[in-house]
Amino acid sequence: MKLNLKPLNDHLFIEPVAEEKMTKSGIVLPESAEKEKPIKGIVVAAGPGKMDEKGNRIKMSVKVGDMVLFRKYGPDEIMIDGKKYLVGEENDILAIIF
Repeated sequence: MKLNLKPLNDHLFIEPVAEEKMTKSGIVLPESAEKEKPIKGIVVAAGPGKMDEKGNRIKMSVKVGDMVLFRKYGPDEIMIDGKKYLVGEENDILAIIF
C-alpha cells in the first residue's frame, strides 16, 4: 500500500506481517513465546537517511518493499486510515530478509 506521507531523516513506516502461531512440525506456540521475539514487516515508506556531523546525508540501508526483522518493542505503533503501522528508525531494524 502506498502511503501519502514522506518520513523524515532515517524514519521508516513498516506494515507488520502476522507471525505463524504453529511450527512446521505442528507444535502450537503459546502467546508468551512471542513476547520478546523479533517481528517481521514490510517497509512501506522510508526517509532519505540521517545527516552526519558535516551535513552529508547517510543513505538508508533499507528501501520500500524490503521485508525486515526488528525487535517487538523498537518501533512505535500508529493507526492510519484504520490500519496498523509501525514507525521506527533504521537502527530498529535487525536484518533484511531475502
